[in-house]
Amino acid sequence: MRSGEGEPTPRAQRRTGRTEARPADDDATYLISVAAELAGMHAQTLRTYDRLGLVTPQRTSGGGRRYSRSDVERLREIQRLSQDEGVNLAGIKRIIAMSDELDALHREIDDLARLIRGRGPQGELVHVEHSNSVVLWQPRRRRPSR
Repeated sequence: MRSGEGEPTPRAQRRTGRTEARPADDDATYLISVAAELAGMHAQTLRTYDRLGLVTPQRTSGGGRRYSRSDVERLREIQRLSQDEGVNLAGIKRIIAMSDELDALHREIDDLARLIRGRGPQGELVHVEHSNSVVLWQPRRRRPSR
C-alpha cells in the first residue's frame, strides 16, 4: 500500500496499532511522525509548514504537535498543489486562505437558508430594482378590527 492513498502504511500501522484505514474522525489526533507518514512527507516538512502557517496542528501542554485528520488532508492537498500543479508555498497559502474564506461563506449561506426556511410561507425573497440587493418581503399584518 502506498502512502497518500488514505490508508496508513505498514510503518504507520505499527505506530498506531491499526491495521485498516480509520474513518474520518475529527477527534483523532496523530503524532508528527504518524501524520508525516500518512501524508507521505518528512516530519521536518510538517514543522516547516506549521512555521509558515500552512497548517496549524493542535499543541499538547508540553508543546508537541498533534495533527487531526483534517490537518493530514490539508497536508496532502498542499503536496498535490506543490508537486502536481507547480504552485509555490506563497501561492498555496493564498489558495488555502481563499478556500477557508469560501467555506465560511458557504456555512453562512446555509445558516441564512435555514433561517429563511424556518420562517415558512410568511414572506418571499425579492430583488430590489436598480440594485444588487435581495430582501425578504413580508406582507403587512392587518390590524385587528375593533
